[in-house]
Amino acid sequence: MKLLVFLRTTFLIAAALALTATVSVGQATAGKAKEGKKGSAAKGAAKVPLPAPSSDSTDDLPVPAETPAGDDTVLKYYDNYLKEYRLGPSDIISVEVFGQCPEYCILSKPVPPNARISYPLIREGILVAGKTVEQVAVEVTAKLDEFIIDPKVSVTLEKAMSTRYAVMGNVAAPGVRIMDRKVSVYEAILESGGVTRDGNRDKVYIISYSKDGKLSRQTVSLKQMEAGKAEMVFLSPGDQVFVEGKGFTIGKFLSALGQASAARTLFGSPF
Repeated sequence: MKLLVFLRTTFLIAAALALTATVSVGQATAGKAKEGKKGSAAKGAAKVPLPAPSSDSTDDLPVPAETPAGDDTVLKYYDNYLKEYRLGPSDIISVEVFGQCPEYCILSKPVPPNARISYPLIREGILVAGKTVEQVAVEVTAKLDEFIIDPKVSVTLEKAMSTRYAVMGNVAAPGVRIMDRKVSVYEAILESGGVTRDGNRDKVYIISYSKDGKLSRQTVSLKQMEAGKAEMVFLSPGDQVFVEGKGFTIGKFLSALGQASAARTLFGSPF
């Protein structure tokens, strides 16, 4: 009887051990299988190619080249000059009305001595003296509004001829010149042949007429401008540049200028 109990107990222990070993082996196998799946998934993921960078990305787009500051300065410089330019006799302008050419457009029209141009539908004409092209365009638009629905008027300065400047004194070719663009004092002297041997490059005078008709005087130095130590000075319409030197001083020039002005007052200008 005891022998049967012993054998049964031994059999149960052996069965329990066998079951435990089986469970352990199964867990180990399952673990290896999971690791194998993870490794396969990682390898599969590694083989998947990465998507190409999107064309919408701004990082890879080429950066457009910036417009040189000098270009902007030049354009602004000339635009401002044309906007500030005051029309006068001998200037050549064009007046165009969008959709109304050629009936109400005049092209390359010289401004007559009285500075009043004739224009269709405007009996008295248009006085342009002392006005900018923008001001003339506004005036023409207002007068045409009675005859044309919403007129689009543009006025263009084709050629500047009325404004002048003079360079006198110790320069190679003194005289009066047309100011068809904005001119610096340095450029004005170069166009007059440059300073002569007796001229003083440190004493250049710019003589201007003020609004009340009085003369104002400004002294500049070409040497300082050439060395980059002084800012460039630009002339205004009607300015007179005088280069002082031996035998010809600013005092003598102003005296001669006053005498010439008095002669014009008394006898009229021959020009």
